[in-house]
Amino acid sequence: MDGDSIPPQEICRLASRHGALVFVDECHATGFLKGPTRGGTDELLDVMGQVTIINSSLGKALGGATGGYTIGHGPLVSLLLPPAVVGCLSKALNLLLESNTIIHSTAAKTQWFCSKMEAAGFTVSGASHPICPVMLGDAQLTSCMADDMLKRGIFVIGFSYPVVSKGKARIWVQISAVHNKEDIDCRVEAFMEVGQLHGALP
Repeated sequence: MDGDSIPPQEICRLASRHGALVFVDECHATGFLKGPTRGGTDELLDVMGQVTIINSSLGKALGGATGGYTIGHGPLVSLLLPPAVVGCLSKALNLLLESNTIIHSTAAKTQWFCSKMEAAGFTVSGASHPICPVMLGDAQLTSCMADDMLKRGIFVIGFSYPVVSKGKARIWVQISAVHNKEDIDCRVEAFMEVGQLHGALP
């Protein structure tokens, strides 16, 4: 929820010490983060071979309509997917493996959004990740602003306690590869209008 990464070496050392299995949820990493040879988070964070199960989404960066996947040893894995989703996933993965263009483009759009929002007076959490939590603190303010954004045709999610810590309410924004600068500018303007309407901005 904060756009942070796990501390993998510490987790794997702890698992090894206690004979535990390591499970990594890649739903917010697949298509956004990858290692030198285009492997996943386990390669990027140098714990390949130490992760037993990897789970991820076919939505988000891969654009799938439904479902997810699990990677692991045969006895642990049972994968049932609609053929159309498999076909779309295969194409999405091919695009990601062919070049870093999509990832670099999404990173640039993320930076554009964050810089515009911060210039407007908002606080955006996370570090160079397409999940951009707009931190508001107050649960009611967050809910009202998210509702008003939806009325303007912009789908964002408001999160507050107990999903996040008390006082850490935020509107959850995810930048997509299909967004362009005009899309982002339009959303920032909507945030500014709604923020001023509810007193989140001067």
